[in-house]
Amino acid sequence: MKRTIILAAFLLGLIPAAEAQESDEKWSLRECIEYAIDFNISIEQQKLTVESSEIDLNTSRNSRLPGLSASASENINFGRSPNMATGVYEANQSAGTSVGLSASTTLFSGFRIANQIKAGELNLRAAIENLNKAKENLGLTVASYYLDVLFKKELLKVAEEQAALTEQKVGQTEVMVREGKVPESQLYDIRSQLAQNQVSVTNAKNNLDASLLTLAQALNLPGGSGFDILEPDADNLMGRNTLSGFSPEDIYDLAIGLKPQVKEAKYRLESSRTNVKIAKSSRYPSISLGMSYNSGYSHIFNHDQPIDPFMDQIRNNQRQAIGISLNIPIFNRLQTRNQIRSAELNVRSRSLELDNVKQVLYKEIQQAYQSALAAQARYLSTETAYEAAQIAFEAAQVRYEVGKSTVYEFNEAQSRLAASRSEQIQAKYDYVFRAKILDFYRGEPIDIR
Repeated sequence: MKRTIILAAFLLGLIPAAEAQESDEKWSLRECIEYAIDFNISIEQQKLTVESSEIDLNTSRNSRLPGLSASASENINFGRSPNMATGVYEANQSAGTSVGLSASTTLFSGFRIANQIKAGELNLRAAIENLNKAKENLGLTVASYYLDVLFKKELLKVAEEQAALTEQKVGQTEVMVREGKVPESQLYDIRSQLAQNQVSVTNAKNNLDASLLTLAQALNLPGGSGFDILEPDADNLMGRNTLSGFSPEDIYDLAIGLKPQVKEAKYRLESSRTNVKIAKSSRYPSISLGMSYNSGYSHIFNHDQPIDPFMDQIRNNQRQAIGISLNIPIFNRLQTRNQIRSAELNVRSRSLELDNVKQVLYKEIQQAYQSALAAQARYLSTETAYEAAQIAFEAAQVRYEVGKSTVYEFNEAQSRLAASRSEQIQAKYDYVFRAKILDFYRGEPIDIR
């Protein structure tokens, strides 16, 4: 809905292009993918390829229709020519006009036209699947950028939480210094840590802005500000994006009938087999039907005999003809044989291409499945590590508040907690993306809720 409103505003000139995305509304992953597909240049180029295939198919279908052409000529003759009555050469000047209309149609051509139409239909289907493949690949790219933005958002939150916690500790340390519980040097140390945390917040903001820009550029959004995305419930994100429970073989069995790269390769193979039939059609005789209409007007200058008027001659000189022609191929320097052999080689090549596409797909699914399992195991490990770091930090915090530990020890525990939390967040979004890839191979729409 959002992209429809923006597009309408562009067309009506209601908003400048640079302000199109300066909206308080946040974009969902599906909206990002749909917008990217609508405004991606590569996708538009693929659409042109589909249109070109449609034109080629239309040309093949129209080849069944008869061809019709008209002709007209005007000739003026000078010089001497024999008088048919006396046999004496005389100087004559004459003019002649001829008009004609001819039509021809193919009655039989070894089923060439029918096979050309079939090949055109298969090529069109292959072009459509190639377009679908480009859309799917773009969707995966946008999803990876989208998840990267979510990852950077959580890292920013962690950095801000750490800075807020350190700022709180600065106030507590000031009190402890005044009460003489800790030396003043610890106050300087905790203030230094706060400055470092604030630098981390700035870096996290810059990284988030860079990721948002990368996503906006992938969408070809105009302008450069005001763009943001929806954030799913981070606490329930893992529960809603789990491994499907399918084995790699199960996923492959589903993908083999769904993925556009497999369909495209199958259509290309069928088209190449049809091209063999087209090449073999040159061995058969061809039969064509032709019809023609002709008429003409002639005039001899300096001639005593009266000349019939132009329209009278056109009516009186009409000639019509209809005929059937048969063409039987006998020998054409082995061109037909070699064309057939080339077409058969192309069939073998397309067959190997299909086998390769299936093999690559199966390997991709195996790798995606293994990567998802590894990402899941890594996330579970980071959860355990984060819980341990959290306990250690809480203990260090209690010791620091009662003056039994130094600022250095507290900062070390806090840094370990932040690093553990960042690693857990990274593992979480890596796992979610791997799970989405498996859903993608199963034909599920790419979405994050």
